[in-house]
Amino acid sequence: MSADTPPRPTPTRAQLLDAIRFLTILPVPDSARAPEPDWLTRAMTFFPIVGVGIGVMSATVLVLGSSLFGPGLAALLAVAASILVTGALHEDGIADTFDSFGGGWSVERRLEIMKDSRLGTYGGLALGLDVALRATALAQLPLWAALAALVACHAGARATPGFVKRRLTYAGNISGMKVAYAEEPMRKDETVLVLVTVALAALPLLLISPVALMAGLGCGAALAALMTVWAKRLLGGYTGDVLGAIEQMFEIGFLLGVAAVLAGS
Repeated sequence: MSADTPPRPTPTRAQLLDAIRFLTILPVPDSARAPEPDWLTRAMTFFPIVGVGIGVMSATVLVLGSSLFGPGLAALLAVAASILVTGALHEDGIADTFDSFGGGWSVERRLEIMKDSRLGTYGGLALGLDVALRATALAQLPLWAALAALVACHAGARATPGFVKRRLTYAGNISGMKVAYAEEPMRKDETVLVLVTVALAALPLLLISPVALMAGLGCGAALAALMTVWAKRLLGGYTGDVLGAIEQMFEIGFLLGVAAVLAGS
């Protein structure tokens, strides 16, 4: 290796960079290797860590917005910040999923609608309600609780794709993908890392209100599970858009659960 050649990332660092590159629009070094078929599963181990970073960015905007505006506008700006840093990745997923589930009468037609870049009525309504529910729930919380909830919410929501992949199979056309892909669940050690990351991210909210944390996790998991069951019934499995929709459903449920306990306190 010459002196001008940058060191090749270690597997762990490479997987973290894959996670950042996949989930956000943040500039990271280009990958120096061809993607392995299991690259996405390996990167999912680090999704909650990236979620913590997104939550911190959103929380920072909430603090700045609260010092300049009222809680409603500050909450909307915080949600907008998370959308901006992720390139609306998950919002695109929930819009496409609802368009597909609402407008398709067969698995083939639903998958066809999901690939259509145009936004339909079902997707538009889902997207609008998604942003409105998250921002409104966040605005009901005391500032410190809202900051803690954002970090826990974004970490927990990005843990959901890995667990969904353990329960469902891919419903799309793998052979038509532009990059290598293989159906492989996370290993036990990777699952442990995901759970430890989510637990550490939830610790501040736990110290503020254990009941609020439990309500958030329960409501978030319930909505994510509902979307998972719906996808299995209508598609027979998951797609990338479905994983994005499940992530968003967890965020909505989590913030609603926390707000149900702490709103107005």
